[in-house]
Amino acid sequence: MKNRLFDIVTDSTCDMPTEYYAEHGVECVPLGFMMNDVNYQGEDGEQISEKDFYDKLRAGSMPTTYQVTAESAKPHIEKSLAAGRDVLVIAFSSGLSGTANSFAMAAKELSESYPDRKIRVVDSLCASMGEGLLLDYVIQKADGGADLDEVADYAEGLKGNICQIFTVDNLFHLKRGGRCSSATAILGSILKIKPVLHVDDAGKLIVIGKAMGRKKALATLVDKLVATRDMGENDRIFISHGDCAEDVEYVISLLKARLPKTEIFVHYIGAVIGAHAGAGTIALFYKGKQR
Repeated sequence: MKNRLFDIVTDSTCDMPTEYYAEHGVECVPLGFMMNDVNYQGEDGEQISEKDFYDKLRAGSMPTTYQVTAESAKPHIEKSLAAGRDVLVIAFSSGLSGTANSFAMAAKELSESYPDRKIRVVDSLCASMGEGLLLDYVIQKADGGADLDEVADYAEGLKGNICQIFTVDNLFHLKRGGRCSSATAILGSILKIKPVLHVDDAGKLIVIGKAMGRKKALATLVDKLVATRDMGENDRIFISHGDCAEDVEYVISLLKARLPKTEIFVHYIGAVIGAHAGAGTIALFYKGKQR
């Protein structure tokens, strides 16, 4: 961080631990949600742990999420500009949210007030710890002394290689968000069909396969990662999950059996992503040949 020539701003859908942002000097703009008539997270919302969120979700609560707005983004960027620092923004996929566009609007408005400063906004086309993994690579590049344009161009070139594959335990959350039909959700529930999905080149959720049963779906994720990875010895695998630690341990055991030297980093899927994916979701993120 001491060699960094500019500041980095991102949003909370990276799903990285709070201490990660503090440790790496990253400004994180929170998205939020409403649940049971309570405003959570966001700029002024109540705080809730991931465990408590998923307990409420399993009990039947139906959260509604809201994105970063240009007005809520501006103060997080402006504090750096006012201190004479340029800014790189890594934003949540435009295929899933208007957050990236809000950052772009905020950057355009602030550029008029700070004409000597530079702001680059990178639409990550990633979600959850896919965005977090891209951020992690960006931090490494920036801390190596690269300038703003070099790092922003690096991020633009790399984001298409951030693979994001996942499976959900309950199709009804995807149905509620318009990601699958009611008939598919009902039939999948009856037949115990588990979809395998990924985030495509446009940053949207796409079904790429189906598996009969949970264990088979988890094994399919590992098979796909092993077949499509393009990772050096220092590249890490990120795993995010919707409060299903035992299944995460199963996935890790499969990965370690095949990639014993690869470091694996695990964290919860945050509430904003979890509201749409549901409890029991498991996602794998890694650098691959292509998405």
